[in-house]
Amino acid sequence: MKPTMKTGLLSASLLGAALLLGVAAQAAPDSAAPPLATIATLDVPRYMGTWYEIAKYPNRFQKNCAADTTATYSLQNDGRVRVVNRCRRQDGGEDMAEGVARQTGGAASPRLEVRFAPAILSFIPQVWGDYWVIKLDERYQLSVVSEPKREYLWILSRTPQVDPAAYRAVLDELAGRGFDVSKLVPTPQRR
Repeated sequence: MKPTMKTGLLSASLLGAALLLGVAAQAAPDSAAPPLATIATLDVPRYMGTWYEIAKYPNRFQKNCAADTTATYSLQNDGRVRVVNRCRRQDGGEDMAEGVARQTGGAASPRLEVRFAPAILSFIPQVWGDYWVIKLDERYQLSVVSEPKREYLWILSRTPQVDPAAYRAVLDELAGRGFDVSKLVPTPQRR
């Protein structure tokens, strides 16, 4: 069953501002920061499933999301990934956005691009936004996603809650990699 997308629901998307991310990815990164490193390899089939947003940098396309933000990934026959992002609004309603992601590089590349714009626009580079997995535990339970300019950041987990010590370790690592962790906003998960 394929969900439908209502006009304006891109605000619910974890990566729904594909145009914004695409433009950010096209711009030159801050020369003061070292280039953003990703994990070495990504087993895409193992990454599939639902991820709960634990924290994020605030962004315009999620401004209506108040809680219960998730991203669900499923592998398609053509090797691309179907992306369904959901969140609970302040009024209790749910927003949903559906998109597609593709790997850039080889079959184990942790660098993906995601598009929430209509498929007819997929030939335009700016509709694809960078989705780089920059941290992932060996059990594929805790993930951190960003993009080259470090303007967007998400901490994701397979469970709605994360062990405080594990979360603190992620924050310490991110700070050491040039991220301003004071900008992270925790996402309430009421599940």
